[in-house]
Parts: sequence; structure tokens; C-alpha cells
Amino acid sequence: MSTATNTAESTSAGIDGSAASSTGGDTVNAVLANGLSCQLPADSPLARLLKSQRTWEGPDAKKRLGILRRAKSIAIVGASSNPSRSSYFVGTYLLQSTDYRVYFVNPNATEILGQKAYPDLASLPEVPDIVDVFRKASDIPSVVDEVAAVGSPVMWVQLGIWNEDAARDAESRGIEVVMDRCVKIEHARFHGGLHLMGFDTGQITARKTIR
Repeated sequence: MSTATNTAESTSAGIDGSAASSTGGDTVNAVLANGLSCQLPADSPLARLLKSQRTWEGPDAKKRLGILRRAKSIAIVGASSNPSRSSYFVGTYLLQSTDYRVYFVNPNATEILGQKAYPDLASLPEVPDIVDVFRKASDIPSVVDEVAAVGSPVMWVQLGIWNEDAARDAESRGIEVVMDRCVKIEHARFHGGLHLMGFDTGQITARKTIR
């Protein structure tokens, strides 16, 4: 499966509600907000812009809070032992500031943050309630296959990663998807450490209002 920005069979909202969909070959059919359509070269700047617009919407804040409250375990796919990587920061936060059972998935590591690292989701001792994904956008479709195979109910794709095709595919398989959001930031918002807009509230608390 290809990513949302290069798939051969996709329709995405564009400027003023326009859309561009591939007709195969070297052209795409651009449907404008007024209902008119026209053929554009597939590699033209306008065609690429139209196809890059986001149309998929994930769970709102209330639903994301529900996901975090229901979960007991989180698996981090693409976890790293490198302290400079974002997955390391998120893993540290989840271990130190939550009650989740945290699993690290990385086939090239044996231990991360003092915890055993697993080669894949199928090797985990339980089915994680949330699979938190730190992989590039083009890898997300294969992660969807893994998540579906083990039966995890939620795939959470980290901040800065976006693949609409993969999100829609996951939803078609009954997987709830959060995308382009950070588990650490979202948990801290609901916990009181961050404003809903993402700013530090300045509050210092040891309370665990949610895990």
C-alpha cells in the first residue's frame, strides 16, 4: 500500500474544497469546489498540492481521553535506546509518570530503558491496548497489518507522521486510529501538566488523575 501522498487510487480535499484523484497513467482528475473537473499532469505542483491536503479526521479530545483511560498497556513500535530520539522521551515518560504496562518493540535491540525489547508485536506477552508507532509514513501500512494480526484495538501514530490511506485501512479492520499526535503530550494535557493547546501550565503535581 502506498502513502497518502503518492497512492495511485486516492481522493483528497484540496484548495477551497477541491480534490484530485488519480485516473492512472500520468494525469489526475482534479475536481474543484464548484463541481467542475479537469485533467492535470500527475507530477504538476497543483496536483501534488491537491493530493497532499488532509481529509481524514481522527478521534476528538474526549475520545482520545477515553482511549487513554481505558488502556492498561502500551507497546511502542520503533522504540529507540538513543536518548535523543522522541520515542526514548515518550518511553521514559510512560514508565515514570503512568501506570501503563509499557513494551518496547525493536528487532535490533534487546533492552531499552532497562526493559526487555521485543522483535515484533506478536512476541509480546499480551495484546497491547495501544500500539504507539514511531515509524516513517511509508512503513505505517505494514504496521497496520501487524496491529490487525495481534488484535490490538488502537493504533496511535506519533506526532509528525501522517498516512491517510493506512488510517482508513486500519479503521476498515476495526482498529481505532489516532494520528500525528504524541501520547506523552496528550496524556500530560489531560493530566494537568499541559494546557489543551499544548502549553506548559506551570502546575507541578504528583497526582495521577489518569494513568
